[in-house]
Amino acid sequence: MSTITIIGAGNMATAIGGRAARAGHTVEVVARDRAKAEAAAEQIGGDVTVGTYAEPPRGDLVFLAVLHAGAAEVVRAYGDALAGKVVVETTNPFDADGTGVVTTPGHSVTQALAEAVPEDTQVLKAFNTVFRDVLAETPGLDVLFAGGDEEGRARFAEFLRSVDLRPRDAGGLEATHALEWAAIVLMGLARHGAGWDVALSAGGARVRS
Repeated sequence: MSTITIIGAGNMATAIGGRAARAGHTVEVVARDRAKAEAAAEQIGGDVTVGTYAEPPRGDLVFLAVLHAGAAEVVRAYGDALAGKVVVETTNPFDADGTGVVTTPGHSVTQALAEAVPEDTQVLKAFNTVFRDVLAETPGLDVLFAGGDEEGRARFAEFLRSVDLRPRDAGGLEATHALEWAAIVLMGLARHGAGWDVALSAGGARVRS
């Protein structure tokens, strides 16, 4: 198994970290507030370490589990330390009422981050079309993702399979804005009868049983 780094200490960080740790991966959790990172690491359990913010991440696969408004600042703080990594950002750039996004075609969060990282860093978008509890507990869940190049997406797909998730490759960076809007569909389903135990899948919407 491999080592992954998760930057962030919220619900998405613990959901990803928990699946990875249970599958035998080593997990490094990092946050600006070390106490929050330590609390997240304790919640995840297993082979988990707490890293230092803006220090070179231990994992070749780096998950950016922070709010979209702070994502660019985090990437700038790490700078060249992200060279050669696959960075998976999980943000949703919702507008104030959660019925639209603040980005525009060609300018997704993922695309903006890809312009700010070293040339050999791959930036992908994933996990934004599934709620935290569903991701944490559901076996065989579809994970829609996009960004980077074919090699970067293949590396991420391998990780997904290792934690009992099904990779659903939507293509390169050009598809990432569509994934941002897909999350609006997810929110609409949740608010209009499907509830919060739902995720988007390649076959439509899936409700956790």
